[in-house]
Amino acid sequence: MHSYETLDRPGGFDRSNVLLPLKVRDFRLLWTGMAVSLLGDGIFLVAIAWQAYALSNVPTALSLVGLAVAVPHIAFLLIGGVISDRFQRRKVMLAADIVRGLSIATVAVLSLSGSLTLAQLVGLSAVYGAGTAFFGPAFDAIVPDIVPEKLFPAANSLDQLMKPLALRMIGPAVGGWLIAGFGVGTAFAVDAATFGVSAAALLMMNVSRIHRERDESVSVLDDMRAGYSFVRKHVWLWGSFLAATFAYLLFMGPAEVLLPYMLKNDLNGSAADLGLVFAMGGVGAIGAALLVGRFGIPGRNMTFIYVTWTLATLAVAGYGIATLPWHLMVASFFFHSLETAGTIVWMTTKQRHVPAALLGRVSSFDWLISTALLPLSFALTGPVSALIGPRTTLVGAGLLGGAITLGALFLPGMRSLERRPAGDRGAKPPVNVCFRRFAAPEIRRCGPGARYGDTHGANRTRHRHPGLREILVETRGRQGAGHQGTL
Repeated sequence: MHSYETLDRPGGFDRSNVLLPLKVRDFRLLWTGMAVSLLGDGIFLVAIAWQAYALSNVPTALSLVGLAVAVPHIAFLLIGGVISDRFQRRKVMLAADIVRGLSIATVAVLSLSGSLTLAQLVGLSAVYGAGTAFFGPAFDAIVPDIVPEKLFPAANSLDQLMKPLALRMIGPAVGGWLIAGFGVGTAFAVDAATFGVSAAALLMMNVSRIHRERDESVSVLDDMRAGYSFVRKHVWLWGSFLAATFAYLLFMGPAEVLLPYMLKNDLNGSAADLGLVFAMGGVGAIGAALLVGRFGIPGRNMTFIYVTWTLATLAVAGYGIATLPWHLMVASFFFHSLETAGTIVWMTTKQRHVPAALLGRVSSFDWLISTALLPLSFALTGPVSALIGPRTTLVGAGLLGGAITLGALFLPGMRSLERRPAGDRGAKPPVNVCFRRFAAPEIRRCGPGARYGDTHGANRTRHRHPGLREILVETRGRQGAGHQGTL
């Protein structure tokens, strides 16, 4: 057994042991499967763009594919969050991997046979998007199940380190090489195989934790209401979700659709150039993950998150003023480095301040609200760019999206998590919780060691929660003030 006594440092972990979570077997397997799967996703980024434009060389083609992924993803997100809290998260992820792998394998077969149509690509992309709706919330919520809380920042840094390395750097470069040498169908086939590796890693994991008992008297709608009620009480959650909604509406569609279009048609770039643009984004993100891993999570976490995300969104405007492929590479570098730095701090903040029994549902609301307008973003990108031009669309998207992101930082209560007693490093205090007369099964029973009616100096507070019944929360120590009323 490893000792984590030395990990209580600013940022929550020993700066010299960013790799320490890999000593946890289940996390090591999760991370390995994720790494291989992300490699496939990087291949997919180049392959899907090249395939869509090969079938129809207009921005609307890739917009339709993006729309097909986004709509079912959004439609199934809340159900995916409930499922991830009701069942073993590992099994939910496994099922999602199988569905997504089969959909990409079908695209590969059709592409290799020369019979793939744009309609088929759109339909199979929709299946892929639906699978992601179940995988995403379960993946977000499973990390706290397998690593100690003090390792959350390190685990999230490793996650964000591998994402750019595989998704934005190695994967796109391999994708460009595969397309150039063997054709786009082969690239899809390799992507499909990576889902098999991810599924095998999940099968070898031992984690089988379920945070709640199944109760037929509690409906899926009741579970959704419990998650919504928690989000509604915290400005830093719902404010961030809404800010992302409108920022993504403005810049996500243009960035995803018009960047490859401009590179191919305005700058006369190749698939290999597109791979390098994505790869430079990976280099920036890797550097950001290493820096956050080195210096830890800042005390003013929400301010850090919003400043980095604002600057990242402004970098989208850089795509619009690029005149050479390497200009796109520089803009991609800054966008992904800043986005990654903010995301690591965001993930750690969410894991620390959202109860484990609700984390899947809160993550599903995060995904749902943040991406709710993505279909509209993709749908509008083609017509808007045809009206005002791809460059003007990208510049306007970056500037307006950055302004909205920065404005959300000044919502009343957004930075409430930063106002902590001196000496509080952000770790959760020991909490004994006992609940009674609750409809929701995950909060029906007393936790281990919790004794109803035994204060022993605890701060006892009764709360009323909309849609649920009376809660008794016993929080020990001054640091608990920031956690009262969070269920």
